[in-house]
Amino acid sequence: MKTVETEKEGLKRAFMLTIPAKDIAARVDTEIKRIAPTVRMPGFRPGKVPPNLIRKMHGDALQQDALQGAVSDGVQKLLADNKLRPAMQPEVELDQGYEPGKDAEVSVRLEALPEVPKPKIDGLKLERLTVEPDEAAVDAQLQQLVSSNKAWSDAPKGHKTATGDLVVMDFAGSIDGVPFDGGTGEDMQVELGSGQLIPGFESGLEGVKVGDQRDVPVTFPADYQAENLKGKAALFAVTVKAVKTAGEAKLDDAFAKSIGLQDLAQLKGLLRDQQVQELAGLTRTHMKRRLLDQLAAAHDFGVPESMVEAEFSNIMAQLRHEATHEADQKAALAEIEGDAAEYRTIAERRVRLGLLLSEIGAANGVEVSQQEMSRLVAQAAQQYQPKDRERFIDYIQKEPMAAAQLRAPLYEDKVVDFLFSKAEISDRTATRAELEADLESEEGHVHGPGCGHDHAAAAKPAKAKKAAAKAAPAKAAPAKAEAKPKPAKPLKDGPGAKAPDKAPAKTGSAKKAPAKKASAKTK
Repeated sequence: MKTVETEKEGLKRAFMLTIPAKDIAARVDTEIKRIAPTVRMPGFRPGKVPPNLIRKMHGDALQQDALQGAVSDGVQKLLADNKLRPAMQPEVELDQGYEPGKDAEVSVRLEALPEVPKPKIDGLKLERLTVEPDEAAVDAQLQQLVSSNKAWSDAPKGHKTATGDLVVMDFAGSIDGVPFDGGTGEDMQVELGSGQLIPGFESGLEGVKVGDQRDVPVTFPADYQAENLKGKAALFAVTVKAVKTAGEAKLDDAFAKSIGLQDLAQLKGLLRDQQVQELAGLTRTHMKRRLLDQLAAAHDFGVPESMVEAEFSNIMAQLRHEATHEADQKAALAEIEGDAAEYRTIAERRVRLGLLLSEIGAANGVEVSQQEMSRLVAQAAQQYQPKDRERFIDYIQKEPMAAAQLRAPLYEDKVVDFLFSKAEISDRTATRAELEADLESEEGHVHGPGCGHDHAAAAKPAKAKKAAAKAAPAKAAPAKAEAKPKPAKPLKDGPGAKAPDKAPAKTGSAKKAPAKKASAKTK
């Protein structure tokens, strides 16, 4: 094989490979010998079909397979000989004038991963902000839990529904008088005013009684997950089977037992433990952000443009999607587009940090064990229907990119833990409000007694979106995704659950998509 380098500019490289026709022909001959014992043809005993007849029968397919194999092996040899690690999948293109029997000329274009300079991890200094559990917050959670676990009882005879009542109904939907798939249901329960259903449906059920039949006109949202229903006007014929009203739930041992616990003390303990874990997570996130800030400040090296572009596209796509949940979508999108240049800079930072953490992990023996990987796969498989879990596991085993994507968060956490162990860590007590405000600020500092900063000069407006975007290194590029359509019930739902290409679709829940502030969080 002849190799000629045609471009070398920064991390961009291009080559022209010439694969001799005799090498491709040799691969065809080898394959004919391999399959000859299994080929069957009328008039010949099994395994006795002459090679020339095999070539005549399967020549085109054998030629194509041999060419693909030669090109694939040629590209791999090119990468190995030149010690190149592609940042993204190389662009490989066969000369359009190629004909069987001739040498194959193949152009290969790629961006190489940079040589990451030796990471500077000595002298890291971090502040660990600790927050004491708040009993008042535990009490507030208890009250919220009681409110969300309402004691429903049948409404008095003749009671007309109002906001807060529970309606049990059968329904059948139609568009222009024609029923549509997934538009029917039986014994569905909905609390009026909960926002569980698409706009107009719940308000259309106010004032009904048990036994009533009512036609409820609605319009499916423009961003509804079912393509054939987006923006369509529909009519739902509803039969009210039961109406229930909410009673007052008491916060006592009986309530704790009603949700499967021993007593109220155990419930409080569980909520307190949950709060401790949540605060520990916030503390870790804060430390990690400060760590990444230090690493970013201490390291500057060129990164592949293709990786930056892919990361930038991921950030912008997520921001644009989250903007659809804003009250003023147009203004939110305009703000995002106006900050596009800044998000591109953030994408470059994230790519650089991702490469840096990968280098630190490799240089210090950080690994995700096979046992840990198996646990990750098993946990991820739980998101799928039982019948699809084996298919998902098989997909992960066969697709390196999908496996890398699944492995990346744990690997990153292990590298971060390693760096924490190398850093000099000081502790300072803070309030939860201070810690959360810092996590939403671009400056990333909690101002308080003993911090040593000029608070008046240091105070700046919080820019949560950009701070969140900066707070994580780039992950492995996600595999292609496909959405499994959900039933077209009148549920107010976001985009369908995503699943990797060829993997089974995840099971999704039929809940209202929460309105979120636009951010570029990766987790």
